Amino acid sequence: MRRLLICLLALFAACAVRGAEPPRLDSADYDYPVLHVRGQHSASFGEMRPNHFHSGIDIKTDGAEGKPVVAVASGYVSRIVVSPTGYGRALYLTLDNGYTAVYGHLSRFRDDLEQFAESERRRLRRNKVDLGCPPDRFRVCRGDRIAFSGNTGSSFGPHLHFELRETATQRTLNLVRQGIARPEDDMPPVIVRIRYIETDTVQGVPVHRAPAVCDAVRVDAGTYRLARPTPLPVGANGSFVVEATDRRNGVTNTFGLYRVTLYVDGEPHYEYRMDGFTFDRSRDCNVAACYPVQVASRNEAIRLARVEGAPDFFCPVAVRRGAVGAAEGERRSLRIEAEDDCGNVSRLDFEVVGRAPWHAVRDTLAVRCDRTRTHVLTCPGARAVLPAGALYESAFLRLRPSGVRIACDTSLLVLSPAYRFLPCTEPLRKPAEVRIEAYVPEALRPHAVLAALDRRGRPTYVGGTCSGGGVTARTAVTGDLFVAADTVAPSVRPLFGEGADLGAARRMSFRTTDNFSGIASCELRIDGEWVPCDRQPVRGTVTHTFALPRTGARHTYLLEVRDRCGNAARRTGTFVR
Repeated sequence: MRRLLICLLALFAACAVRGAEPPRLDSADYDYPVLHVRGQHSASFGEMRPNHFHSGIDIKTDGAEGKPVVAVASGYVSRIVVSPTGYGRALYLTLDNGYTAVYGHLSRFRDDLEQFAESERRRLRRNKVDLGCPPDRFRVCRGDRIAFSGNTGSSFGPHLHFELRETATQRTLNLVRQGIARPEDDMPPVIVRIRYIETDTVQGVPVHRAPAVCDAVRVDAGTYRLARPTPLPVGANGSFVVEATDRRNGVTNTFGLYRVTLYVDGEPHYEYRMDGFTFDRSRDCNVAACYPVQVASRNEAIRLARVEGAPDFFCPVAVRRGAVGAAEGERRSLRIEAEDDCGNVSRLDFEVVGRAPWHAVRDTLAVRCDRTRTHVLTCPGARAVLPAGALYESAFLRLRPSGVRIACDTSLLVLSPAYRFLPCTEPLRKPAEVRIEAYVPEALRPHAVLAALDRRGRPTYVGGTCSGGGVTARTAVTGDLFVAADTVAPSVRPLFGEGADLGAARRMSFRTTDNFSGIASCELRIDGEWVPCDRQPVRGTVTHTFALPRTGARHTYLLEVRDRCGNAARRTGTFVR
């Protein structure tokens, strides 16, 4: 009995170090989702994207649209989406084995699915639809063609976004690690540099010192050292950030990492690992990464510590939450291992030495904001309400005029100074309610919103409503916020001549642009009848696929386009078909 207990304890300890393993899938149970491609990828699972983890793999379609897309296993089409953003045209297959397959950025569905989506769009008079389907409506067998690859939605080139989720929980799965997709890859990750961020605690709030940065130098394939010849100085308490990237054979794309492990004096101290996530946790990429570094880098900047508001699904090992420190003069040996999802590993070995303690000095005018509580920040002219859980970690914050000069063209009217309670390099997990007071003439009130300056100082749309002498918005955008009014309507230009003969064309297209807020909606009528149209924000086009028969008759069209500040443009004309 004693020997059995010892074995069980050892097994428990091993599982605690490695973390709970994901469910294992058998690649023999699945077909490849797209035909007639080389099987190369342009993005990996779990990559750090702006405010979300990438939830699937992006399969290259060799620069072309229209590749046949097939059911990877038997089941039924449970959801059909047509949207100008996100996955664009997308199909969701609920599989008989308990998983859901998702296909994104499709050009079109197979005929019966396309006809169903088209009829529902016409019935609802909506260009954007999200349609649920019962299990007996569209059954599919493994290998059936269900759609054709494309470049719709938030896509910057032809490819297929594909993912598998557990149907019951909608938890996504790492398909390459599971062996469902097997790209050619014998290239270990590239470790670019590390950062050490010392942390002091003031009134229970973590205050961080400016990072110490040190480049990594490649010794040989998979082996790195620090560029500095002497041990890296560290404080009594701090954490590391590793900046790294990955490559695969035959493509120029960069990819995210599967696992990064920090060893301290030979023992596992912290591990980041990306096996899967549920979508309510996707925004937590902002704390899995070191956000200020991540948004400015082409590499991944993975934080080797767990901040107080971070979940634990991506860090199965977190001794002292990953914090590393040394007494003054003390030396410690560290190793960082970076692994891609194909199993290639790179290692960086280095030493640290303890330095004199650092003590943070807080801003005495700032408010202590506990991340578990709601806080109201005010100053003359502005107010911000941070709900409980909005911050990833507690902080000292102060709402105040930022004093920045807002430079923008004459198409945008700036109606207030800029205010800031967090820099744009610090994210929020939940939206804050921000109100900025401003004098807004009555004629401008329907067009007044909150705007923000991006990292390059350019105005970007935030949103909100104007009332009572100011604008209020719920937003997770941080940085310099101000009131602006946009009264300029979008521009619309047909990509065919007036009265053109479109008898040989499958579709008619228009070019649309907007000066600030972006296109919110479009409505197309042919001969007075509402017809569906597809908006492609990345391309700046609106397209209608003809259902009209080719009779040689002359037709009229009316396209109305609205931006998010309430401005509308109308374009009318004729064509022959």
